[in-house]
Amino acid sequence: MKVYHSIDSFETISNAVVTTGTFDGVHVGHRKIIQRLNEVAAKNNGESVLLTFHPHPRVVLQPDMELKLLTNLDEKIALLEDAGLDHLIIHPFTREFSRTSSLEFVRNLIVNKIGAKHLVIGYDHHFGRNREGSFDHLVEFGPVYGFDVEEIPAQDIDDVNVSSTKIRNALTEGDVETAHKYLTYPFHVSGWVVKGDQIGHTIGFPTANVEINDVNKLIPTDGVYAVRVKLSDGSVKSGMCNIGHRPTVHGRERRIEVNLFDYSGDLYGEKLVVRFYHRIRAEQKFEGVEALKTQLHKDEVEARRLLDA
Repeated sequence: MKVYHSIDSFETISNAVVTTGTFDGVHVGHRKIIQRLNEVAAKNNGESVLLTFHPHPRVVLQPDMELKLLTNLDEKIALLEDAGLDHLIIHPFTREFSRTSSLEFVRNLIVNKIGAKHLVIGYDHHFGRNREGSFDHLVEFGPVYGFDVEEIPAQDIDDVNVSSTKIRNALTEGDVETAHKYLTYPFHVSGWVVKGDQIGHTIGFPTANVEINDVNKLIPTDGVYAVRVKLSDGSVKSGMCNIGHRPTVHGRERRIEVNLFDYSGDLYGEKLVVRFYHRIRAEQKFEGVEALKTQLHKDEVEARRLLDA
């Protein structure tokens, strides 16, 4: 997959099969669109192109909203590459760009710049200034500018319409299993191991304090989770993760701390990818360190059981 960080750096191709959108999370609905995009490209001897934007439009247009995203840019690129795209255009989203009309968007970018002959879009997709553009507009523009358009219907899982918003809501409730089903992969965060208080070492549960630098990255609700962790060397370890303020030891900052099972070593400075499989319990305050230690033993047993299952 070729990646372009502006549409200006993209060279027009003769038979582009195009889709556009934010694709946060690259969930099962997004993958259906990409699958169809690739099918149409193969059938018509074309190339698949996805036009997306960074930052997320709502981050630019509604800065006070504090939107939390399922994927940062690097994670989204990796997921889209895995989906089998030929070209990924990541165009900078600004307030000025947001004033592009739906007609200008289609004519200048999709047709003249990319070279679209076929468009594949998701259900109820909108584009252009004030989200004025719709599927009906594309059907109207198609004969004028020489492309055809196909809309993918709403994708349902257990009668629930899949959307990035529903996945975000599940994660803010700690429901990582539902998020996993809708995403088709375990939700994950990535960050660097930094020095913490080292309290875990004193009670037999050493932890890696994982710092997330992206302020827009969604973090699941506080609690203890069964996780698998990808290390910098590519190996994957099972473990448990606590997200929260550590009230038993009078913690103040919200932290992500991971205890790896059957592992000993120095992880400082390493980049870890933490994948969430099950929420074991909510974070709670214990009477003291010994009570905490007793509970952590129980948590480890449960985490191992869940991950083995």
